[in-house]
Amino acid sequence: MDERWDVVIAGGGVMGASAAYWLTRLSPGLRVLVVEPDPAYARASTALSVASIRAQFSNPVNVRMSRFGLAFVRDLPAALGMEVGIPSLGFRENGYLFLAGSAAAAAAMREVAALQIAEGADTRLLSPPEIAARFPWLSVEGVHLGSFGASGEGWFDNMGLLHGFRLASRAQGAVWRRDRVAGVETAQGRVTAVRLASGAGIGCGALVNAAGPRAAEVAAMAGLALPVEPRKRTVFVLDAPGARHPDAPLVIDPCGVYLRPEGQHWIAGTTPDPDGPCDPEDFAPQADLFEAVIWPALHARAPGFDAVKMLRLWVGHYDYNRLDQNAIIGPHPALDGFFLINGFSGHGLQQAPAAGRGLAEVLLWGGFRTLDLSTLGVGRVLAGRPFLERAVV
Repeated sequence: MDERWDVVIAGGGVMGASAAYWLTRLSPGLRVLVVEPDPAYARASTALSVASIRAQFSNPVNVRMSRFGLAFVRDLPAALGMEVGIPSLGFRENGYLFLAGSAAAAAAMREVAALQIAEGADTRLLSPPEIAARFPWLSVEGVHLGSFGASGEGWFDNMGLLHGFRLASRAQGAVWRRDRVAGVETAQGRVTAVRLASGAGIGCGALVNAAGPRAAEVAAMAGLALPVEPRKRTVFVLDAPGARHPDAPLVIDPCGVYLRPEGQHWIAGTTPDPDGPCDPEDFAPQADLFEAVIWPALHARAPGFDAVKMLRLWVGHYDYNRLDQNAIIGPHPALDGFFLINGFSGHGLQQAPAAGRGLAEVLLWGGFRTLDLSTLGVGRVLAGRPFLERAVV
């Protein structure tokens, strides 16, 4: 081997950065190497995210993880415990507004709102007249109920969070290298080394798979299967002169279209139908979604969108967990020293602080201490036992 590290992290997006930060914070002196092929993050899921945070999930562990991340979003230097030259993530605490389009959806909304409130979330149920009074620019046609996150929800600087973790981890001793993990070596049932695309051989005591949409590729290098795949999401930036509402929440329509303000403009998107895996190099926008799906939905929900101009669009990839759209965090029982932090299915950025800490705890100490993330272990995947999250946007 050319060199040896205690931990190698495959992927330096927000998950790899968070894991590196927590590992070096909780175990000073631990030798951690982060291997990232694209330090400019031109095609990273972190960089291409809509960068939002919410507590409105149907699964309590997701509520807890996002609420843990809120401290970092609100005050990054205080949460990191150091100054890294990023004083603020520019948090826009406008909230999320989910709209229920049927009696059944409203009943489910009431159920999950009770769960969220029990976990400390500021979720408020709004009747159609209350929605109309609070957000008069919205039509409540066909709406049975709304669920609004009055505080602790909104959007923020995604790259600020990533770079905060990256800079803090480096200050604590982690080393970052531009390269790609191209092979995993094992012996007697445990990880012993990785091979990099540059040809270097790196001995390691543990390997963390933080490869995002390419997580299954890294798992396959170790002879393991992982139901995580890239799913393409096109994001549209729109100008609607008749709809200037910079304090609007992020609205999720019953049809699946979402909308939020971006200064004087808007960001919108939806889940394509059909929705399936894409090539990890496919970043071609699905521009047809705008006229076929998004604009009609926006005009029906908000009459001010009668005249809309698409300013630009981009594509990001979800690291989509086919089993249950929830994260997979922790060790793999079939291979000692192989750890997973994958499959967040679109809600990873907000959960990166909690996920990275949980990963570090289980790697260093053999168990979770801050938040119990054991339900997100790979055991459920191996058993084919879904641990579902219903509120996937």
